[in-house]
Amino acid sequence: MVADPMIRYLAKRILLIIPTLFGIIAINFAVVQFAPGGPIETVIAKVKHQHAQSGDTAAPNSVYRGMQGLDPSMVTQLKKQFGFDKPPLTRFFIMLRGYLSFDLGNSFFQGQSVLSLIWQRLPVSISLGLWSTLIVYLVSIPLGIRKAVHDGSRFDLTSSLVILIGYAIPGFLLAIFLIVLFGSGGMAPLFPLRGLASPDADSYSWPSKILDYAWHLILPTIAMTIGGFASLTMLTKNSFLEEIRKLYVLTARAKGASEARVLYGHVFRNAMLLVIAGFPAAFISIFFTSALLVEIVFSLNGLGLLGYNAVLQRDYPVMFGTLYIYTLTGLVMQIIGDFFYTVIDPRIDFDTRP
Repeated sequence: MVADPMIRYLAKRILLIIPTLFGIIAINFAVVQFAPGGPIETVIAKVKHQHAQSGDTAAPNSVYRGMQGLDPSMVTQLKKQFGFDKPPLTRFFIMLRGYLSFDLGNSFFQGQSVLSLIWQRLPVSISLGLWSTLIVYLVSIPLGIRKAVHDGSRFDLTSSLVILIGYAIPGFLLAIFLIVLFGSGGMAPLFPLRGLASPDADSYSWPSKILDYAWHLILPTIAMTIGGFASLTMLTKNSFLEEIRKLYVLTARAKGASEARVLYGHVFRNAMLLVIAGFPAAFISIFFTSALLVEIVFSLNGLGLLGYNAVLQRDYPVMFGTLYIYTLTGLVMQIIGDFFYTVIDPRIDFDTRP
């Protein structure tokens, strides 16, 4: 049966998630062990800063002893609290054992479990990634098809120039420009600067909440999508051009089929194979690469900002927890992409795929 090779292939890909996750987490865990600083050093720095601001001369019974830093007993207590009283290998396998049941541990500094922090921030990141990817697809596919049909025309050349200029503009730079131009207090203050909801949004009706959400989402979505049109548009155009030049298209035209029938009845399905199947990868690309700086600029509490702050604070459970979720999401989306291939083109031979 045709489904059997596909099921075997997908099962093999699912099983490969385990060693891939293990390898990525192990490498990052090993790198962190050799990185300078750590959560204990972060606590010491905070205590020093607090005492410097208060002008405390460090009383004899204080846990902070001036130039000598924290009292040794306090350091020992912190090591036990953060789990650093155990060897690194032991800590690594304790972490992995928790990950098997999605117990990602507790944040060192935020007083919450890592999983709850991720669940709080996940809707923001998914909103940005999903809407940005959908907009890129809704614009790039029709644009790419039209560029293929009018290949070499003035429209083709002009649109290529425009999307390449957009591709060259960094997302964070565009975000700053949009804030200066359209943000509250800017030259044309049309949109809010922070978050995805107004402070009093809880009192709004559901239609008003949806409009308020969309209003807050406009500027960050523009900043994330402007550079994503180029690659997908050119991929769509090249896919269509390749199919249009094939023999079956010439045959369909010779039989008297209309241009619309040839384009959307014969070419579209084959040309869209790579484009549609690449949707999960495109979502992950935007989700991973574009969100961080945009979240920082627009003060959006998403996963990118959560992971960034965790790195600055050396909050290891949050660092590894977000890495685990990012990696797992990426691997699952790749499998979904392979599944899309089979839905669009059942002719794919999974017995020959690695």
